[in-house]
Amino acid sequence: MSTDAVPSQPAPPALAVSGLTVRCPGADGMVPIAEEIFLTIAPGEAVAVVGESGSGKSVTARAILNLLPHGLESEGTVEFAGESAGRRPRGRRGARIAMVMQDPFTTLNPLHRIRDIVCETLRTPDGKRLGRRERRREAVRRLAEVGIADPAVADAYPFELSGGMRQRVGIAAAIAEEPLVLIADEPTTALDQTTQSEILALLDRLRETRRMALLLITHDLRVAAGVCGRVYVMYAGQVIEELPADRLLTAARHPYTARLAAADPPLDRRLQALPPIPGSVPAPGGRPHGCRFAPRCGWATSACTSDPVTLSDLGTGHQVRCARVGESLDLTHTRDLAEVTPGPAPTGEPIIVLREVTKRYGHKLAVDGVDFEVHAGESVGIVGESGSGKTSVARMMVGLEPVTSGSLEVRGIDVTSSKVGRDGWATVRSTVQMAFQDPSSTLNPARTVGGTITETLRLTDVPDRKARAAELLQMVGLDAGYANLRPKQLSGGERQRVAIARALARDPRVLLCDEVVSALDVSVQAHVLNLLNDLRRTLGISLVFITHDLAVVRQIADRVYVMKSGKVVEHGLAGDVLSRPRHPYTQSLIASIPAHA
Repeated sequence: MSTDAVPSQPAPPALAVSGLTVRCPGADGMVPIAEEIFLTIAPGEAVAVVGESGSGKSVTARAILNLLPHGLESEGTVEFAGESAGRRPRGRRGARIAMVMQDPFTTLNPLHRIRDIVCETLRTPDGKRLGRRERRREAVRRLAEVGIADPAVADAYPFELSGGMRQRVGIAAAIAEEPLVLIADEPTTALDQTTQSEILALLDRLRETRRMALLLITHDLRVAAGVCGRVYVMYAGQVIEELPADRLLTAARHPYTARLAAADPPLDRRLQALPPIPGSVPAPGGRPHGCRFAPRCGWATSACTSDPVTLSDLGTGHQVRCARVGESLDLTHTRDLAEVTPGPAPTGEPIIVLREVTKRYGHKLAVDGVDFEVHAGESVGIVGESGSGKTSVARMMVGLEPVTSGSLEVRGIDVTSSKVGRDGWATVRSTVQMAFQDPSSTLNPARTVGGTITETLRLTDVPDRKARAAELLQMVGLDAGYANLRPKQLSGGERQRVAIARALARDPRVLLCDEVVSALDVSVQAHVLNLLNDLRRTLGISLVFITHDLAVVRQIADRVYVMKSGKVVEHGLAGDVLSRPRHPYTQSLIASIPAHA
């Protein structure tokens, strides 16, 4: 009888996706959205899927979960730990794979307490739902695992929690059945820098302690590079590059991936202009026959457009779908681009002045003794976590919120005075205009783009409002034909441009931008940031730019105010504050950035 040891078989992947294709109805039948997706994740491994909106990231994840919307169909195989998922009912599949969504506020039932949300899928050994006391006890234990130590949270409703706490609750509910795989779809997009870092660290800890595979879907390349070991890059429904995460920002071999990396703003320097990718992702049914990126690619040749391009294996876990992969292409990154030399601090009379301004909402002190100035032609950044008071300061500057105490002057008009009349407020509102984070919520869906802008122009003395609307659209990089479209027909970046055009309709001296690029793809973000810098130069306007992204504020602000708990804790020239921060809070914000190049 032989005593030789039997070699152990390697563990199968926690998730293996082979030949996954998703189709939707089109003019000529079913049209592919995502095609021939091959993807594997080992137990305990973190893998990212990155790409612009329309690349097929989220629909691929939903197909893996068997959660495709009505009318879409899929084919291919999905295996969990070597066992085919088949067409399992959602409840059965949920025990093996779970998902955390981008906005937990829309996915957590507002009528249910947190204890019921976290324990909704849990059952006793005989299949019965847990009793109320059991649910609370189990919820408290599971909330503690995701970093919520206060037992009272189990009795709260979602609307009583912050965005970061809601995301933690969503994670606790997702992992309640001990899944083999957790898909996190843009889990940190709407969160500030510190909370983002905390949620990513939580996901990483759960992955490690539970040996749970993590599939992270994101448009943030820094997040992907900082959290995951491998990255799949998708474009127009295909995987166009698979590579180790440590090569994503500096050594990508596909022109698309390299251009995404170049468009990602660096933290350590300010560029004269970020290099955006021209054009947009082609829609299903309108994709090129050859390389799908060819119409937007500066390196495309006839060989790229003649035949479909297959993945080439470069070794070391690196695959590229590029017809020119064997050539030495100069895929320019941001380090090769011209930098901006910081200018001196502003002088002269400021347009907006805040002195010892406070703002209370009931018993809550949201803004606590803030001093703030905006001078002609400069760009001022306000950064800080959610709840720091940034947006409250902005809303007071445009007259959307009254000042509780202190003084706030706009072009010499004290808006805290009871003597400000109609003419005074008209001056204030024509001096400062605001563009908001989500243009979808501020653009009337029933009104055309032209109608939205001409409505604002009624408040001016412009004689030909239609011609002026066309001029404003051209100013933000959109042709006159957009005037006939409605918001739902536009991309996110186009809607944000329309919102900026509307804000410019009254020829303001100050444009106030509240998180206007936080939800945009990195390339679209580059377009909008370049647009704002161009508008500032050509129109001579001032910018007040509110953001939680320090790399973004570096690209647009001359001076920066850092806010925490309603107070300004540090301010100065952007280069000084971001390169040599003195306050511990500013230092912690910079340290929380996952990775940067």
